[in-house]
Amino acid sequence: MAHHHTTPGLDAQPASLPPVSFELFPPRTDAAALALGRTIDRLAEADPAFISVTYGAGGSSRDRSLTVLRYILEHTAVEPMAHLTCIGSSYAEANSLVRQFLDAGITSFLALRGDPPSGVTGPAELGDLGSAAELVQLIHRVQEEREPFSQQRMPGVPQGSRIARRRRPERVAVAAFPNGHPRARGTSADVDSLLAKQVAGATLAITQLFFHADDYLGFVERARAAGVTIDIVPGLMPATSPARLARIAELTGEEIPAELEIALEVEPSEQGQHEIGVDYIAQLAREVLAGGAPGLHLYTFNQHRAVLGVLERLGRMPAVAGR
Repeated sequence: MAHHHTTPGLDAQPASLPPVSFELFPPRTDAAALALGRTIDRLAEADPAFISVTYGAGGSSRDRSLTVLRYILEHTAVEPMAHLTCIGSSYAEANSLVRQFLDAGITSFLALRGDPPSGVTGPAELGDLGSAAELVQLIHRVQEEREPFSQQRMPGVPQGSRIARRRRPERVAVAAFPNGHPRARGTSADVDSLLAKQVAGATLAITQLFFHADDYLGFVERARAAGVTIDIVPGLMPATSPARLARIAELTGEEIPAELEIALEVEPSEQGQHEIGVDYIAQLAREVLAGGAPGLHLYTFNQHRAVLGVLERLGRMPAVAGR
């Protein structure tokens, strides 16, 4: 008789139902904000582990990020995750930003180094926080200052009180670079960097985009050999048009698979291109999941149709016409 072992504390799910998460960016206009609300409602139907919202440097997009995070918190049952970048921030600025998110009820973070502003080269101009690992430490420290650990389960504190309601950070995630960070010296530096982030208190890693399963699986193998134990979730984005594929190449510096590029170029219809892009990523998702990936993180480009199409193909969502 076969014995089925499940990991304690994890809901036993069929292999075809991995945890998923999504990434959004703050809308730039009021019309885009309205559309994004509808997109979030649709994404929430997939019951994601979290939805992360990228962080734009500068006041206006920072406020827009917080607005989106608040919408997720108030209108869905999904955990919102705030992106934080440390480039150009002083300790005081970063500290106050983390507090602002925590005060709003946001307890999950993606700590990123971020890209230096154009023309900035000297370390003095890059701010106090030199690495994502330092930002991870700062997030934990701010949370501790707001809520000393001893208050966590204070005897005699009524369940409904503010102290009882406050939560520790759900997740402090960091980025991983399967094909090397554009500014790193070789891929071994990326494994060392991920290990440093884990030591600093990161609880989850999310990879940048890649197009071949071996890029991800090889990176995970090297990371595990170096002592990285946290989950490393593959980050995937369906390229549903030649223009989107070109944009992904530009953003990531990744080499585009020729077969995908050609297939998108020769397909005349938008619907056909959409299907090709979704099929490609669904197949890539199958391969990394078969290789042991603990879930999927889908970059949405603020549109739900393609990413939900990937999940339908994986048997995680019922097919709905015209999603």
